[in-house]
Amino acid sequence: MAPYEALYGRKCRSLICWDEIGEKKILDPTAVPWIEEVREKVKLICQRIQTIQSSQKSYADNRRKDLQFVVGDQVFLTITPLKASLITVRGKKLQLRFVEPYKILQRVRNVAYKLELPPSLPQIHNVFHVSILKKYHPDPSHVLQPKNIEIDEALTYKEKPMKLLDHKVKELRNKQIPLVKVLWRNHGVEEAT
Repeated sequence: MAPYEALYGRKCRSLICWDEIGEKKILDPTAVPWIEEVREKVKLICQRIQTIQSSQKSYADNRRKDLQFVVGDQVFLTITPLKASLITVRGKKLQLRFVEPYKILQRVRNVAYKLELPPSLPQIHNVFHVSILKKYHPDPSHVLQPKNIEIDEALTYKEKPMKLLDHKVKELRNKQIPLVKVLWRNHGVEEAT
């Protein structure tokens, strides 16, 4: 079934096939072979699209796994969909992918869970889709205490330089570019840019 037909409940009217549902009228009897040829090509295209969609679905289904959690489990929260509301950090290279583990309070539906969020995030709704949750497997070597970062009402913070670690000048053909390595506040030496 074509998307137009599924959406509106009738076939799409075009200059090639301007007819009511159930009727087959040909506007010009001299153009019969051309119209039939176009209809056959449209059928062939629809069959090929259906074949491609089914093969793509089979690839996607092989990678897809049904996730289910139990009340009381700890899960990480993926930042990507919540980037604007949780943390606004410049630079994708050093950006976090998951936020600390949160406890599941309730299973809302088959694919939605209610999490116990800290009081510092009152503006975020606490029900999340299963696709942005990742199970936390406890490990004693994990350091889970976040650093003390001053966050304002918009849930953002400003990066401030603390110290210059290195300075050099890169020379091109006709100009010189100064390069500086900066240690930022709330980051370690290995994260200096």
